[in-house]
Amino acid sequence: MNKIKGMILAAGQGTRVRPLTQDLPKPMIPILGKPVMEYLVEHLARYGIDEIMVNVAYKHWKIENYFGNGSTWGVNIGYSFEGVYEYGEITPRSLGSAGGMRKIQDFGGFFDTTTIVLCGDALIDLDIGAAVWEHKTKKAMASVVTLEVPNSEVSNYGVVETDGEGRVIAFQEKPKPEEARSNFASTGIYIFEPEVIDLIPPGQVFDIGSQLFPMLAEKGLPFYAQKRHFNWIDIGHIADYWSVLQRVLRGEVAHMQMPGKEIRPGVWVGINTCIDWDRVKIEGPVYIDSGVCIEDGAEIVGPTWITRGSHICANAKIIRSILLEYTRISSGMVFEETIVSPKYCVEHRTGSTWYIGDDRTPLRWGDARGR
Repeated sequence: MNKIKGMILAAGQGTRVRPLTQDLPKPMIPILGKPVMEYLVEHLARYGIDEIMVNVAYKHWKIENYFGNGSTWGVNIGYSFEGVYEYGEITPRSLGSAGGMRKIQDFGGFFDTTTIVLCGDALIDLDIGAAVWEHKTKKAMASVVTLEVPNSEVSNYGVVETDGEGRVIAFQEKPKPEEARSNFASTGIYIFEPEVIDLIPPGQVFDIGSQLFPMLAEKGLPFYAQKRHFNWIDIGHIADYWSVLQRVLRGEVAHMQMPGKEIRPGVWVGINTCIDWDRVKIEGPVYIDSGVCIEDGAEIVGPTWITRGSHICANAKIIRSILLEYTRISSGMVFEETIVSPKYCVEHRTGSTWYIGDDRTPLRWGDARGR
């Protein structure tokens, strides 16, 4: 295989997954103690892709400070900030998925070979080698990797219509089910030749799905869809985050190893925890991070992830939930299918978000630090 480069799209604000992204850019949302984007970097490195550009905007320094130059993962990572200087301040402002790539190209000509493009907010186990081989075999200028979705869900995705050879003849961005021309959804995984970047207008906001792809289809260029079977877990909404952790803890995602030590079937534990195992009830799969305290009488039902420094008080019950770092659950409380942080909690089934001290909910929790 010829040299392949990587591009990770990471400049969005992640408004649909608030409050998770109040303090974090979306690619930094943690999954089992690691940012989502770290799994993508590892996956690219697994296939020998060691030159990776990342476009950034919202809270960009958190991505840059964590990943640095990429040497920890055996790769080289570069960054392209998207924003403007106005009213005496720097304001992050995305150029769109395609516009950001054109800015990178105009700056230093990075896209001089085949490039695989990934969205920074999804977990994947795609066979990249097979996808690139199909792209090359078909002599494609652009390829989009697709997955079949139920017709009732097509309005959540960009939908691809192809001819008998897989060539894209139409691309619809989030159509109504009755108007969709297929049920094959774009996964936000693309393979581009340098000529594609040249088609993106410079210096303006431009989107891959809603603008670039329709242009390629209308021009009749060699633009193909690949239909592949792999795990693609997109964190598009706050409820998706809960679902992702459920699937990961159940072992449904390849290449994702549980951290910690498995002390009993389905129960993994970090170091220096404070738990009397004879006085608590834990039903896996459960991951308990380092520095966690679980008091007597507490019950944990998996799939549940309890992040470092959390404290579950006596007789509390945690059912299929996520406790973010340093979360304290008060005595006797029951949290079921909930994402909980020291400041807020989100109920998966209803989508309701509650902030600490809100009298409209009987739930009581807080910050475990200093207690």
